[in-house]
Amino acid sequence: MIKLPHPNIWKLFVIKGSLWFMVIMPIIVLFFQDNGLNLYKIMILQACYSLSLGLTEIPSGYAADILGRKKTLILGCVLAFVGFSIFSISYDFWWFLAAEILLGLGNSFISGADTALMYDSLLEVKAEDRFLKYEGRSISIGNFSEAAAGILGGFLAAISFRYPAYAQVLVALIAIPFAISLKEPKMHKERLKSSWKSIMGVVKFSLVESKILRTYIIYSSAIGIGTLMMAWLAQPFLKDIGIGMKNYGMLWALLNIIVGVFAFLAHKIERRFTELNSLLFVGLFSVLGYMLLANNMNYVGLFILFIFYANRGYATPLLRNYINHHTESNVRATVMSVRSFIIRTSFAIIAPFIGWIADQQGLSTAFFVMGLIITVAGGLCLVWFVKNQKQTVLNR
Repeated sequence: MIKLPHPNIWKLFVIKGSLWFMVIMPIIVLFFQDNGLNLYKIMILQACYSLSLGLTEIPSGYAADILGRKKTLILGCVLAFVGFSIFSISYDFWWFLAAEILLGLGNSFISGADTALMYDSLLEVKAEDRFLKYEGRSISIGNFSEAAAGILGGFLAAISFRYPAYAQVLVALIAIPFAISLKEPKMHKERLKSSWKSIMGVVKFSLVESKILRTYIIYSSAIGIGTLMMAWLAQPFLKDIGIGMKNYGMLWALLNIIVGVFAFLAHKIERRFTELNSLLFVGLFSVLGYMLLANNMNYVGLFILFIFYANRGYATPLLRNYINHHTESNVRATVMSVRSFIIRTSFAIIAPFIGWIADQQGLSTAFFVMGLIITVAGGLCLVWFVKNQKQTVLNR
């Protein structure tokens, strides 16, 4: 039996696995379309979800820093359960909207708090240098879980699109008792005082005062927007190239297994490159993924999609680790929430536009436009990183 440095770690793994056992996800776009929604309306729903999550990201992360990560994780898990319950019995846009808002609120309380709790749990036992390893494990567990869920979801959807939605409610319930069983780790600095001024102080430090932290947050957000958008464009792409319904679950499972494998190996891959090279590689593969897909709406594009998801698996724990290196314990959840806030609010602005382009001009054009967006945002961040590389070396 593998011995973990802190009992919270395996519980966080279970929570991650249950929350990512997304039975509905491999056919979610088809599920919405079956209920009369086009891609534009689907993207409006996802924009509202992201806005709900994004606008509460920083306050919820701040709540985790002043009240404790455990309490906010419990609340997030309960809200996710209620959101999926409403989702499973919804048939029109407005009920779906209500469910998406609740799911956004729930995930905002989970996001940031789980990463911060893991880091501080490791810090409590002087094992923080192994964060990248365990964060990579956590992400890989999440993606392996989603892979298994994809297979089940595909089989259930072949019977009825409604069955995966019902199953999702039962899965969401699993995370709640494990969240309750978590132990709050000791803070290595005094907890923040509860005030709006304190929140704005953390935001100002993250995005203005600390140049290197700002670099990592914005760059990580740019890559995050790209991977999030791909999750919603992948299913229409599979449909356009003629993938049959019975193969959706299997392909979704394979994509998530790829993410899981590369997240699992992220700490080993990272050792082979400098920080600048790692940042350059994940950005380059993100841009090339979109640009090549725009010109390969066929089975070659499917191979490109696999490469894109491999890059996602490596990039996510890597960039979170860089952010944690430059963040103090008592503001860690808030800082991680700043990152998620940028991703979600940016996605809320971009998603309806990309959905409209896909409906009017086709998926190929939508892929190309997303590639341009990541090129501009990521390119600017890399310039900032190079300018501040000396500070990075000194800080490490």
